Order: sequence, then structure tokens, then C-alpha cells
Amino acid sequence: MAAVWQQVLAVDARYNAYRTPTFPQFRTQYIRRRSQLLRENAKCGFEPSLRRQYLRLRSQLLALRYGPLSEQSSFRASSVRSSRTTLDRMEDFEEDPRAQGARGHRRSVSRGSYQLQAQMNRAVYDERPPGSLVPTSVAEASRAMAGDTTLSENYAFAGMHHIFDQHVDSAVPRIQFANDDKHLLACCSLDGSLSIMTLSPPPPSVKVTLKGHGGPVTDFAWSLSNDIIVSTSLDGTLRIWNTEDGRCIREVRDPESSELLCCTFQPMNNNLTVVGNSKHHLQVVNISTGKKVKGGSSKLTGRVLSVSFDAPGKILWAGDDRGSIFSFLFDMATGKLTKAKRLVVSEGSSICSISARSWISREARDPSLLINACVNKLLLYRVVDNEGTLQLKRSFPIQHGSQLVHSIFCPLMSFRQGACVVTGSEDGCVYFFDVERNTKAIVNKLQGHGGPVLDVSFNCDESLLASADSTGMVIIWRREQK
Repeated sequence: MAAVWQQVLAVDARYNAYRTPTFPQFRTQYIRRRSQLLRENAKCGFEPSLRRQYLRLRSQLLALRYGPLSEQSSFRASSVRSSRTTLDRMEDFEEDPRAQGARGHRRSVSRGSYQLQAQMNRAVYDERPPGSLVPTSVAEASRAMAGDTTLSENYAFAGMHHIFDQHVDSAVPRIQFANDDKHLLACCSLDGSLSIMTLSPPPPSVKVTLKGHGGPVTDFAWSLSNDIIVSTSLDGTLRIWNTEDGRCIREVRDPESSELLCCTFQPMNNNLTVVGNSKHHLQVVNISTGKKVKGGSSKLTGRVLSVSFDAPGKILWAGDDRGSIFSFLFDMATGKLTKAKRLVVSEGSSICSISARSWISREARDPSLLINACVNKLLLYRVVDNEGTLQLKRSFPIQHGSQLVHSIFCPLMSFRQGACVVTGSEDGCVYFFDVERNTKAIVNKLQGHGGPVLDVSFNCDESLLASADSTGMVIIWRREQK
């Protein structure tokens, strides 16, 4: 029954601009209090028919009080969840318990295809004035709850919180905060080791060092429960680590003795990991057995540098050093990969980072990929169908011609206008871009690194940002508290 109270909140939010137009603080407090009361009321177990009747009456009363609202789009608004809902976990709620997934209370968004959703979003974008937001009830809720704060205000940083230098003189190609964690993060280094660091309790410290690789570590990934890390290395091995004591649980050697360059967990089944190597091969590996999955391999046109799944784990994208991005359909039952589409971004340019998100902002579902491709631009693509076909949406100028620079979507589904992405750069700076802003898209710029910034990572509540560079320095940035 969660869907009904979310629809009620969406109705209230649409009319919120008409309440005390000269007192925006009251409107913000009102909608937050309504959200709290509706969530509490949803736990009381009223009959579904009574809830739906309340929704109809509420809508009629508000229409009588303030007048009917003009609807600029006819598709159903997405559910409003808490301000800490992450971009890749927005979900629709079912009113009928029989329609719910196996976990009993939620299921992933599956109504409508990528293609249909992308077409609807493009229609809405085409009709809106430049710089405005998608006109959905969720957008109204975002504006009401944000209190008209801007992205620049929300992504202002107070300075450096801490600097880690345990890998000094060796590049740190990847850094990641643990899933849904504010203070735990890890990084890998070309010195052949990984570090797990903790920021609380103070002072920040290195919790454990993962040693065992015989060559530079190129990539790693946290499991969903944060109890395991998988890592790839130029020594041709995939290693599985216990994050509590730093013990290597298993070593999986590449049959071709090729350098392993990237890896990622299958989001719906962390028993499976996808690995890319220097001999152009992409492979699904069962980390419990250490064996390759039958049918879970494919070949690209170049060295496989980057991989990323969509949120449901049904589409996998992989990028190589020849400038191509391939999409694959992933069979959830067997782990089989089926090659679907290919896009040449720029012939001969390395696709060194791919990040996928189902939602750019709260304003509308808009499946997208964020790409770093050594073309002195950060590229944002729209996913237009269920086979992972890409269409260029925006590009942002950065200094990036040769290094393996990475970028991320900001993790929170924010109650503010616009949507933000963050990237490293070869000029030693960290850049924040608003993907909704047509001009002057740079929201913020952090300076302090002594070499190219190779990777960036936000913690779960965006209070801290980590960045790593080619000199081995890791900087933790603290965001200003409003």
C-alpha cells in the first residue's frame, strides 16, 4: 500500500506552490510534515479501497480549493521516496501483495521498456523551455522540498577532510566508498596492493592492506554487503578478498595469462563477476568456484578497459581501447552474454570509464551512461532501447587525452533542481557538472592534486568525496553543511 501514500504526497506537492506563495519556508516544512504523517499512516493497515477513496477525495478538494492543474504529460509519475534514495535504486511499489517480488515488499522498475520511457522523456524535454525541468509531480515535490536551493550551493566544499598517502609515488587508478556507507572506502594502486580505509572514529586510518598481487592492481569492486572485494591485476589474476581481515579467499588465474584490466559484480547476483582482459576478452566468472561461466564470454575490438551493468543487471556495457562501446544482454538464469549493439565513440580513443544510471534526477526516468573516452570531453549518453543502444545527449569539456580518468553520477536522488555528475581530469582538478544546465554547466571545481585525477567517489550521503591521482595521493573532501 506504499504506492497510495506516495501518490497522495505527489498530489500535495503539485499544489504546494499555491500555499502561502510569499513564505517558501512554510511550504517546505508543510510538504516534509505531510511526508512524515503519510508514511506513519501507511503502517496502520487501512483497507486499500479506503486509501484509494481518500486519494480521490483529496485530489478533488485540492482542485476545488486551488483550481485544476494543467497536465503537460500524461504518463504516470514515478513514486516519491525519501531524500536518501539512490539513483540506481528507484523502484515502483505494488499495491497488490501478490504482484510483489520474492523479497515481499518491492520490485524493480519494469513497467515499460527503455525505448518507450526514452521517447516520453524526449517529448517532454522538447516541449519545455531551455533550462527548465521535466514537468512531473515529482519535479514539483523536488522544488518544494529543496527550498529553491541550487546545485552550486549544495555542492560547495569546505575543504580537505583528510589526505591518504600510503601509495605515494604509485598511481591510484580506482577509489570507491563501500555501498551505503559513510566512512568506509578502498583504493587500489599500481604498487600491487589495495587499501581499505576508515574515516570514523577519528582520526582517519588505513584499516587493512590487501597484499598478494604480483603486479599493478587495475580495478576492484565491493560486493553488495561489503564483506568481499574482487580485484584485477596486470599479473593475470582475479583475487577475492575478505574485507575484515584482508585475507585472500581465492585466486583465479586467467587461462590466457593475459593482463586483467577491469571488473564488476553482477548487481543481482554477487556470485558472478565480469572481467575484461588485455586480449580483448570479456568473461563472466563464478567467484565461488573460480570457474568461467559457460556462454559468458565475448570478444571486443580492443583491450577491455571498462564495464558497467544497468541497475537490474540485464544489460552490460563494455568499452575498449579502440573507441568502441559494446552492449550485451545478460541472461540472469545462466550468466550467458549475448552481444547486442556497438557504438564507435571515437576511433582509437580509449573508453576508460562507463557509469550507468536509470535516473539522472527526480524529474523523470532517463536511463543514461556517463563515459570518459580520452577525447577531452565527458560524454553523457541516453539509453534508448532494451538492447542498450546509445544516443549522445550532452558533452562537457575536460582535459582528458591519455590517462584512465573516471567519472560518476552523484548517488543521491536529490530534492533540488538539476542533476550533477563528477569527473577527474588530467589538469589535476575535480569537476562538477550540472547535466540540466545548457550554459555554464560547471557547478564546482576542486583543486589540490599534484597530478591527473584518475577517479572520484561519493559516500552514501554525499557528505564526503574521495579523489585519487596519478601520484598516489587520495584526498577526502568535506562538503559544507547547510
